[in-house]
Amino acid sequence: MPELDKHFDPHAIEAKWYAKWEADKVFSSDHTKGGEPYSIVIPPPNVTGVLHMGHALNNTVQDVLIRWKRMQGYNTVWVPGTDHAGIATQSVVERDLRKEGLSRDDLGREKFLERVWEYKEKNGSTITHQLRKLGCSCDWDREAFTMSPGLSQAVREVFCRLYEKDLIYRGNYIINWCCGCHTALSDEESEHRAEQGKFYHIRYMVKDGTREQAIIVATTRPETLLGDTGIAVNPRDERYAHLKEKTPTLPILGRELIVIEDDYVDPEFGTGVVKVTPAHDPNDYLMGQRHNLPSINVMNEDGTMNENAGPYAGQDRFECRKNIVADLEAEGLLVKVEDHEHQVGHCYRCHTVVEPRLSPQWFVKMKPLARPAIDVVNEGRIRFVPERWNKTYLNWMDNIRDWCISRQIWWGHRIPVFYCSACDHEWADREDAQVCPKCSSGEIRQDDDVLDTWFSSWLWPFSTFGWPEESDDMKFYYPTNTLSTAPEIIFFWVARMIMAGLEFMGEIPFSEVYLHGTVRDELGRKMSKSPLPGKSYNNSIDPLDVIEKYSADSLRFTLIMLTATGQDVQLTVGFDKDGNLNEKLREEFKDFEIGRNFATKIWNAARFMQMQGATPTDFARPELDTSILSSDDKHILFKLQNTINACGENLEKFRFNDYAKELYDFIWHNFCDWYVESSKQAFFGDDSARKDTVLKVMHHVFSQAIRLLHPVMPFVTEELWHAMGYNGEHESVQGAPWPTALDVDELKPWGATQVVFAYVEDKRDLIRTGRLLKSDYNLAAKRVNFTIKPNSEKACKRLEKDLASVVALLKADLITLDPDYEPDSAVPSALTKLGSICMPVEGLIDRDAEVERLMKELNKVQGNLDKTTKKLDNEKFVAHAPEDVIDRQRELKKDLLERVEKLNKLVSTLSE
Repeated sequence: MPELDKHFDPHAIEAKWYAKWEADKVFSSDHTKGGEPYSIVIPPPNVTGVLHMGHALNNTVQDVLIRWKRMQGYNTVWVPGTDHAGIATQSVVERDLRKEGLSRDDLGREKFLERVWEYKEKNGSTITHQLRKLGCSCDWDREAFTMSPGLSQAVREVFCRLYEKDLIYRGNYIINWCCGCHTALSDEESEHRAEQGKFYHIRYMVKDGTREQAIIVATTRPETLLGDTGIAVNPRDERYAHLKEKTPTLPILGRELIVIEDDYVDPEFGTGVVKVTPAHDPNDYLMGQRHNLPSINVMNEDGTMNENAGPYAGQDRFECRKNIVADLEAEGLLVKVEDHEHQVGHCYRCHTVVEPRLSPQWFVKMKPLARPAIDVVNEGRIRFVPERWNKTYLNWMDNIRDWCISRQIWWGHRIPVFYCSACDHEWADREDAQVCPKCSSGEIRQDDDVLDTWFSSWLWPFSTFGWPEESDDMKFYYPTNTLSTAPEIIFFWVARMIMAGLEFMGEIPFSEVYLHGTVRDELGRKMSKSPLPGKSYNNSIDPLDVIEKYSADSLRFTLIMLTATGQDVQLTVGFDKDGNLNEKLREEFKDFEIGRNFATKIWNAARFMQMQGATPTDFARPELDTSILSSDDKHILFKLQNTINACGENLEKFRFNDYAKELYDFIWHNFCDWYVESSKQAFFGDDSARKDTVLKVMHHVFSQAIRLLHPVMPFVTEELWHAMGYNGEHESVQGAPWPTALDVDELKPWGATQVVFAYVEDKRDLIRTGRLLKSDYNLAAKRVNFTIKPNSEKACKRLEKDLASVVALLKADLITLDPDYEPDSAVPSALTKLGSICMPVEGLIDRDAEVERLMKELNKVQGNLDKTTKKLDNEKFVAHAPEDVIDRQRELKKDLLERVEKLNKLVSTLSE
């Protein structure tokens, strides 16, 4: 059994154990071993990605679950992998090309894709190596990639099946167009956020009419008026009935417009007149379809104005906006400009403002796929945690729109649709077609577009097990059990996976969806590696920096301890309330000291145990002599069972922070602070039988605690499992069974009962009260005498048996038990559940000097209380201060009142 170093070095431990786990195939899965399966598929990070705090949180959650289930005896598999991330990866490679003075068009499609594959091979494993550093126990032999041959075959099979069922179609519709990435986006990829814009009120002249007869319309995008082909009014709006016989003309270009009547127009909004631009607005497009209006596209793919924009051709869309507004004003056609806050779509990748644009694209009909996916959630076959996400999911599914799946980029799964130039035949093919199946002509071409990245990701739960090939492996591990992910991709990914699983597997892809919170800074902003607006720095914390400064265990434990079910996680980055960054504070990662200190505490407890003697051979289920067991022994044995039950229950309910806090409280406070401290009497005494008994209890409890802690702190627990000699039957702690709590009857032979447990809790309260009395009178470092006046004969007998323990833990000189104790004069005292504890102070303090000290403190506290009360009585402060500021002041007032009351009592006691 190796002796633990005095200095705890987590980095050496973590490097050593992960290499051994991987070499020994500890994380490998095998369906032939049978048993009950438990499977998780990792939300595949982008192949371009590096570990961020959201990854760290989500993958720690998954690792806790998989390690826990592995210890419970399940046949577990955690499938890792990465996503090809079409737009993101292509953007990175194109950026590198620009540095060389090249574009993708200079290389051509084939050569460009070679460059992307080279990039992937060079950088694609970065994040998977970082996941190893985090401690993720994935089955790396199963590592998947969405562009691998097997997964590409699955994508092609799915496309062809949907195409053959007429669930995939191509159409000319208004889509979200990214002028930065030069591709279409799905509705979910267009992220809307509030922006301060302008409402431009523009005068449209009527042919042969006067200025007074002009029509006033309002728009937030005046550059699109160049594509107007109509003016719309509500058919029941009598104000504009006369327009039916009129012909409005387009400002600047002079094109004649058609007046249409449509119920879409709200008479109460704006002027009640709407300009119709079918090629640049989804609602206008639908109106245009209903009234056979022509569609005029006025923009190029890069957001510049095209030849249909007349004098503005070649200008950037936002430059055109400025110029056209100036021209309208010069011609007297700009009536007014108002400030207007509205929601503006942005590309989820490059954050460019999205342009609604008429474009031929490929779509999936979603309504037929959505119905079964709605049913399985309503029936409870899939449950969301927290449950509130059910409503979000169902609302989106009930109103689902067709999915735009084509992207105008080169990196990705090329759409497997072919066209024959000879006979105009179109078909989808599972292989790369060489000739037309209809006329046998070789004059064929494949569609140029690629599929949305999410089209491969929605197949992830079964494509990673080899589908469309049938296998025993897939039959055993599918459907998976738990999906842990972020709420922001519930539509991108979660909902689509449910639909795909039901459509292609005939079964749900998972039964539980745990949606963790978002990692935010102390000001509540989502952490991002992108610079903050107007700043050169971001608000993120690099998890690898935390691992380097502290350890992976520290990072994992802290994140889990802060992760309340479904709530966001707030971390201290180093910002003050005004948003200013303290770089020094940023580098300290203060929050993660929790995990660091906890690991050190456990390490030191293990070292102390090693110094007391060899690990008993029967530590797993020790033979204990009840007559030798103290109440503290029985208490820790009873508390252990409560902790085992609580840990299991909290993990079952995805209450990860409660699981971590339960262990923190048990190991740090119950075991280290109380039990180890109380055990020192035995170790420093002469009773060898007592010492052996305490050592057995200590190792039994500690070995069980290490098992409970392993899922969240795998490295330090593995090291201690070996160092403490617990690895006889199970070489690795993750191969040891998850602890099972003993029931009341099984605890009886040890005398560990609820009655004893309650008594020790009361005894500890008495000790805490005595310590507080010493602290109140500046006697914490001194050994003093106490007198305890028990409130019952039972309490007196129990305390009499435990007196040596109480003396040691109170660091007292002498403790007297006296049921009839009545002091001659006032002494500091306090009431506890076991009776009164009194601390005579004669000869220990100068009463007059102590009263003077207390009065000074009382005056200071009273002054602070008066200031706080005055602030809270100020109506202006209460009316205008932020709610959290007011709450803090109220909490401060409460604390100050309690302190004033206590100081008055202390002064009163010494003055009597």
